[in-house]
Parts: sequence; structure tokens; C-alpha cells
Amino acid sequence: MDTALTRLVGIRHPIVQTGMGWVAGPRLVSATANAGALGILASATMTLDQLRDAIREVKCRTDAPFGVNLRADAADAGERVSIMLAEGVRVASFALAPSPDLIATLKAADVVVIPSVGARRHAEKVAAWGADAVLVQGGEGGGHTGDVATTVLLPQVVDAVGIPVIAAGGFFDGRGLVAALAYGAAGVAMGTRFLLTSDSTVPDAVKQRYLAAGVKDVAVTRAVDGLPHRMLRTDLVDSLEQSGRSRRLLRAVRSAAGFRALSGLTWRRMLRDGLALKHGKELTWSQVLLAANTPMLLKSAMVDGRTDLGVMASGQVAGVIDDLPSCAELVERVMKEAEEVISGLPATP
Repeated sequence: MDTALTRLVGIRHPIVQTGMGWVAGPRLVSATANAGALGILASATMTLDQLRDAIREVKCRTDAPFGVNLRADAADAGERVSIMLAEGVRVASFALAPSPDLIATLKAADVVVIPSVGARRHAEKVAAWGADAVLVQGGEGGGHTGDVATTVLLPQVVDAVGIPVIAAGGFFDGRGLVAALAYGAAGVAMGTRFLLTSDSTVPDAVKQRYLAAGVKDVAVTRAVDGLPHRMLRTDLVDSLEQSGRSRRLLRAVRSAAGFRALSGLTWRRMLRDGLALKHGKELTWSQVLLAANTPMLLKSAMVDGRTDLGVMASGQVAGVIDDLPSCAELVERVMKEAEEVISGLPATP
């Protein structure tokens, strides 16, 4: 299927696997790329050396295009970009808007820049700064999210910018792809759907929690880090929501210490990253610590399999997913469904 997205990044199918922390590693990314879609490597939970090794592992597993997701506000964002450029990565995606200077640096090296946004004004801003495409996530999406549904947000952004738009939030099959294309998108991005594949390294017990979830078991909470965060509702989430300030602060400090030991970051750099999240938001200091260390809560579930101690970011689509195909099977299925839907549409008079 030929779209502005497939032409921009050189993939066969207009499907993107999002850069999910602790989930989007070399195995999932390379399997997605080999299936003809765009795999995005999640770098925020990696050290610089781990990022370099992960990029090289993906390149050993596939010759197809892939990208790396970066935190634009991270203190070492420039170092991560340098590694990407040195290793020949051709696509950079961002969870937050990169600066005009960072976009210019990447574009000068012929890297495709794709920021993720949750509002029309943010899409207009990064488009004016030179972004090549924009990924728009509606409120149905997992992780940090907004409150505007994809079906409302997507057409707003498509009408506002002149660059390819990738739709995210609520997509899991070929019908959704066709709907997104009808709205004017150049493709769709899926996170939870790729998490729930046989190529995902998420522990089986955690995958079963996702498969068992109903639509109403996926909720948005501010209890984890003070920002709207869509995830599976668990006893831990309930505990965080019911905890007093002192208990939340103690949990945050423990989480911060654990992430510092794992990542090798200094307390100064961690606080700097936390303050970047606090800027412009009414967050308590315990929320700042948790915001800087949410990766540890995700790791507990996504790597260690501790659903009792970790959080499980999830899109609402978890409530309608009931199988674990390979990435190749998933992409083939989505494209076949899309073709069937398109062929079944009434002919234009």
C-alpha cells in the first residue's frame, strides 16, 4: 500500500510500531521491520552503550528501515542523537517536541524526524520547525495521553499541517487503518497491539493480564506521576491513588534510587529531568520523582513480570485483543483486512 508514510521512510506497509519503554527492544523492532512496517526502538530506558548495542543488534537482524525514539527533554538527548547518526539510523521519533536546533541537526544528516503530539497546536509548531511527519495520539492510546479522542483530534491535525500524519490511539486491525486513511492520515501507529505479539519480550504472565482485561479495566490515572497516564487498573494503581503524600514520597524516593542504580545517572541529572517534566505543571516533589522514575515501575512489570509491583501502560484496545500473533502474522492480517474493507466499499457513482 503506497502512502506518504511508506514513501517517506521506505517501508512496505503504512504501519508503525511505537517506541514503548522496556518493550520495543531489538527483537520486536527487527521483527516489525522484517514484516514491512516501521519498528521504533525505545531508547529512554537504555544507557548510551545499551542504545548503541541495541541499534547494532537490530541492524544484524534486518536490512529494513527502523527508527529510534528519544526523549527530547533528556539531558543527554544530544549524545543519543550522535549515536544514531554514527550508526546510520534513518528515523528519529520523539515523545515530546524536539527543539528547532535538534530537528535541524537531524535533517542535515537526512534523518526523518517524527515527533508525537496530542494537540493540533503542537502539530502546527513542530511542522513549522521542519518535522517531516507527525504522530498524533488520541486519548484512547496507552501511556501518557490526552482527553481528546482520535476521531476528533486526527482530522483537526490533518487539516492543520501539510506533512504526513500518522494516527495513533485505538488502532489494532485493518478496519482502523482504512478509517485513518479516510480521515487523511498516511498510516497508523500501534503500541499495545505490538506488545501483544509472540515477538514481544514482555513476560507471558504479563501478556495474559492484558489479554484478560476488558475495556473498562484500562483506566487513566494521575496517581503514578501527576500526569494523565493510561494503564491497566491493578492493586498497585489503586494503592497509589489511595496513598497519602508521605507514603507516595517514600515510594518515589525508593523508585528513584533504583533507577539511579540501574541507569548510572547522577541525582543532579535525574532531578534536572524531573524538573523538565515539572515545568509548567502543578506537580508535587513526589510526583516529580515518580515522573523521572516511572521507567522503574514499568520495568517491574514489562521485564521482571511483577504485575503486583509494576504498572502496565495500555491503550484501550487491550480490551478487544485476544491473541498473540507474530509481527509478520499481525501485519499481514491488518493489510489483508484493510484490502477487504476497501474492496467492499460501494463504488463511487
